[in-house]
Amino acid sequence: MKAGRLLTPFISPAKGIVDVPGSKSFTNRALICAGLADGTSVIENFLMADDTEAMIAALEDLGVLVIADENGGSLQVTGLSGPPAISDISINARLSGTTSRFIVPAVAVGRGKFTISGEAPLMRRPFHDQIVALRSLGANISELGEAGCLPLKVDANGLEGGTIHVSGEKSSQFASGILMAAPLMKNGLTLHLEGAVVSRPYIELTLDVMRRFGAEISNPADGTYVVSPTGYQPAEYYVEPDASAASYMFAAAAITGGTVRVNGLSRSSKQGDIKFVDVLEDIGATVHSGDTFLEVSGGPLSGGKFDLKDFSDTAQTLAAVAAFASAPIEIEGIGFIKAKETDRIEAMATELERCGVSVNRSQNGMVINPNQWALRSAQVETYDDHRMAMSMSLLSLRVSGIEILDPECVDKTFPKFFEVLESLRDNNDFFSGTTPVIAIDGPAGAGKSTIAKLLAEHLGVPHFDTGAMYRAVTLACLDAGLDVENVQAVALLAKKIEIRVGSRVQIDGVDVSERIRGIEVGQNVSAVAANSLVRTILVERQRRWAIESGGGVMEGRDIGTAVFPDAALKIFLTATVDVRAKRRFDEKSDQSLEQVKKEILSRDETDSSRQDSPLRIAANAVIVDTSNSTIGRTVELLGMLFRSEVIQ
Repeated sequence: MKAGRLLTPFISPAKGIVDVPGSKSFTNRALICAGLADGTSVIENFLMADDTEAMIAALEDLGVLVIADENGGSLQVTGLSGPPAISDISINARLSGTTSRFIVPAVAVGRGKFTISGEAPLMRRPFHDQIVALRSLGANISELGEAGCLPLKVDANGLEGGTIHVSGEKSSQFASGILMAAPLMKNGLTLHLEGAVVSRPYIELTLDVMRRFGAEISNPADGTYVVSPTGYQPAEYYVEPDASAASYMFAAAAITGGTVRVNGLSRSSKQGDIKFVDVLEDIGATVHSGDTFLEVSGGPLSGGKFDLKDFSDTAQTLAAVAAFASAPIEIEGIGFIKAKETDRIEAMATELERCGVSVNRSQNGMVINPNQWALRSAQVETYDDHRMAMSMSLLSLRVSGIEILDPECVDKTFPKFFEVLESLRDNNDFFSGTTPVIAIDGPAGAGKSTIAKLLAEHLGVPHFDTGAMYRAVTLACLDAGLDVENVQAVALLAKKIEIRVGSRVQIDGVDVSERIRGIEVGQNVSAVAANSLVRTILVERQRRWAIESGGGVMEGRDIGTAVFPDAALKIFLTATVDVRAKRRFDEKSDQSLEQVKKEILSRDETDSSRQDSPLRIAANAVIVDTSNSTIGRTVELLGMLFRSEVIQ
């Protein structure tokens, strides 16, 4: 059984200013160029993670000297002054796609025998297009296992260069690797990209790094690059923060309605993934950009259709954000990510569905159909994919019981991901500017009344059952022979009667605790609860209760949205329709299970579609699925959230 990390939801909006690691894309490209340069380069703000450690180890195997300074802020890289020359060596690229796809062309321009392999997931990733392109230049490459995959044997004797055509439809890394080797080809290289190029910004990023190390490149036509045989010169290179890593922090702001700033990035970045903030802006977030920072503030999230072909590493991030949108979000243009660390479309769809999200798959993308009522706790598989772990962790910001299996896989690109995400938790001003009420909302049968009462006892605070108030008014109407659809008459009666809610419920001094739970009351209470005049009368009494009692636990269907939108803690309890129906069936032996289920569905429709204060999930409410949880565990969880205790 894989080790897991159980994450604790945020009870207030994400807030903070963070530094994210240096870009993996820039770091590994700078390492290659520095490793082939004639002299010693300094790379600052580099990313130290599994992928870059794999690149450093590969370069050291080739004879490159890499020294980190004492503070770990920079690397000194003394290059080979040209292509590698080794009689026979094996290089393990571990799980790093960039390392393998950059090293293969780098050794192909050298001299010697080189075997490039990796861990099992990397060995399954495609290399065919790069192999074909290098062979067209005269490289002697043998596939030692499955065709078009690692391990590869390169019997190198230098490359003359010339003109090649490379498909850009599957991975920009193939072209980037060949381009970076091109300055070491005797006659340079003219490279033509063919087809619909994916992740094109990464090609431009590659060229930018190459130029910083002295390469001369022209771009005479779209998709055509001419690289001169200049070799590389040493350089001092500063690695920009990773826009892919920043996407998770920006997503945290969007999901929780908070504000998060990432230092060192701006919209002018050459990283394609910087466009992720444009998508967030399109669906409702606010983006502020300075010369040295990007800041995202969340808001109500809408749907939309987005082509992420050029910044596909954020597709999983957007899919996680989409679970909290008000309308479907379609992600297209990403069919090629099926050949990444895992089939990212299938993996993301599977894990979102495990958490209650409906997803439609296609060969080129997916459509996420959000329904926050259906969100639930789950153990999330990560498939040895760092982006699966980081993106699915975002669900835990609002949903309780999300456990990320094999969380250490984030070390591939963002070793301190969980610590940085946790730093956005704002507990310092938890009670400042809030009403000391725990607001518990949710549909019928979710367990609100029972859990609210026990939670109040657990915390030693008062409890108020708002549903009992509406049931009391409903019972009074039935006893008086009033039509519950008569808005004015019901409101007059509600204003007239005295209702006391405590351990028992009284109407004008008469105990009606059992009677308000009767079948007829249950069948009519939605109409009363939808009466805006009645709600105005009862909400005023509920607010007065909070003032007089000093706060406590209050449950209903609009406590966190309408009655106490500034509640200290907002909870939305939910459960599957089948579970809720079974609970009510167990309480009502005179109805069939199917009848109770129909009643539950009808109640859901009425409560969620009524004009006045419909049942909604409040902003920043923690979604707690009680389907597979005991009452005791749920009460303990809510107590921990109120005490701001983080699950370790």
